[in-house]
Amino acid sequence: MRAIDLFAGLGGFSEGAEQAGCQVVWAANHWPAAVQVHANNHPATAHVCQDLQQADWTQVPAHDLLLASPACQGHTRARGKERPHHDATRATAWAVVSALECHRPPLGLIENVPEFTRWQLFPAWCSAINALGYAISPHLVDAADHGVPQNRERVLIALTRSKHPIQLALPRREHVPSASIIDFDAGRWSAVEKPGRSAATLLRVQNGRRQFGARFLAPYYGGGSGLTGRSLHRPVGTITTRARWSLIDGDRMRMLTVDEQRKAMGFPDGYSLPSDIPQAIHMLGNAVCPPVVRDVIEALRAAA
Repeated sequence: MRAIDLFAGLGGFSEGAEQAGCQVVWAANHWPAAVQVHANNHPATAHVCQDLQQADWTQVPAHDLLLASPACQGHTRARGKERPHHDATRATAWAVVSALECHRPPLGLIENVPEFTRWQLFPAWCSAINALGYAISPHLVDAADHGVPQNRERVLIALTRSKHPIQLALPRREHVPSASIIDFDAGRWSAVEKPGRSAATLLRVQNGRRQFGARFLAPYYGGGSGLTGRSLHRPVGTITTRARWSLIDGDRMRMLTVDEQRKAMGFPDGYSLPSDIPQAIHMLGNAVCPPVVRDVIEALRAAA
């Protein structure tokens, strides 16, 4: 099965598709750094760096499966209140419609945050895709249910050229604890009680110690597990585009390393990342978890 990857980013969609036996023949993104990293990991794929709302879809190779992860920033609650640029980021979803109209592949798979389905124009977007002959089947998926050591809910929308939407028979794999990705000998540690540490952080550490003992995870900012932290016996919370999760070990603490966050996203050992740490973390936080993609494509192939 030949696939193309729109808004390819770090390459989680492509990696998962290849694990499911697909050949990713073409990938595109507007960010040169992301295109280069994708090319480093998927050298057999043809790459294009451009704004996909301006794409000439006639120049894209023939394919059986369209993969797309349009910008989620205009939908996700993590970004807080409405901002003027959100209309522009949400509009990237219409590039999917243009690509489908040109090539009419048998299958499509779209990934986004769950709030995407509550976008005011989501019904119109669905109507446009229906008009092209596709049935639309959204599935809410938690990466932890697919063996990824992270709780990460996303909507995966299956598109099929069928009369009715399909229901994917997705496996439910055993949850993998965050302890499996932690290297206590790695990273840059500092004292929990160092001068300048915020009161909110100290309170989280204090509460976490009472509930989990000496070793646990806690968010360094934001909500979610914010009052007590998180046991190492369960998956880590959602990996975001900035370093969020801190590891506490007795009287010392540090942020998760890039390698630990790569493992938390389900990317294989040796998957190339940018040398710039903030850039690597940003790409990981925006990525799709490859094991989720693998399972969904295998179920899609079985059902279609």
